Amino acid sequence: MEDAPLASFSLTHIHYNPHDRISYLCAWLALVPQELCMVYATLIWSTREIEIIFMFIGQMTCEVLNWGLKRWIKEERPPQMNGKGYGMPSSHAQFVTFFSLSLSLFLLFRHKHSPNPSTSIEHSHLTLLQRGLLSLLSLLGASLVAASRMYLNYHTRKQVLVGVGAGATFALLWFGVTTWLRSAGWVQWGLETWVARVFRVRDLVVEEDLVEAGWQRWMERRKLRFRKQQ
Repeated sequence: MEDAPLASFSLTHIHYNPHDRISYLCAWLALVPQELCMVYATLIWSTREIEIIFMFIGQMTCEVLNWGLKRWIKEERPPQMNGKGYGMPSSHAQFVTFFSLSLSLFLLFRHKHSPNPSTSIEHSHLTLLQRGLLSLLSLLGASLVAASRMYLNYHTRKQVLVGVGAGATFALLWFGVTTWLRSAGWVQWGLETWVARVFRVRDLVVEEDLVEAGWQRWMERRKLRFRKQQ
């Protein structure tokens, strides 16, 4: 009995021109969705923030939507591309657009700094200008990833633009859904359930800069330790 031919697991298999530096950079940009998934997993595990969990659920739902659209439209990839699978819409473009726009919406419209009354340390927080610059940086990064799909001939311009449109549309819809869940009290109700308590799910990132809050606690401990040594 002859051995079955080996298949290629193409999740991270990228074709690029090794003699073209831009093509090489685009190959690295193609890994951004996988890297963002690792970022999601790390943040969810380390912070247990409901806002990050919501964003990840939206991100995965957006991926399912892309899977369905590709099999509904059934448009082939560019002829120069040797890969397999449908190309309309671009999953990379849809993924990064959802992420960058969701992050921007959170930074500009949902994140509201609230000073922590439990500490006497004066600290800085992200201003509206800084949050705007972070949003622009995120959108720029998404644009580079989307453009790289055309440069590597994995997608046509139309496929990338439709992917961007699908990701942006779903990001706006999902932000509206999570806003309604908050205003209707469902988020607060969910955080009081035993499941949320067992997994220690919380909702601090809307009002706190988690890095700054951790830094405050560290400085308070250093200050207390210094007093004990005197």
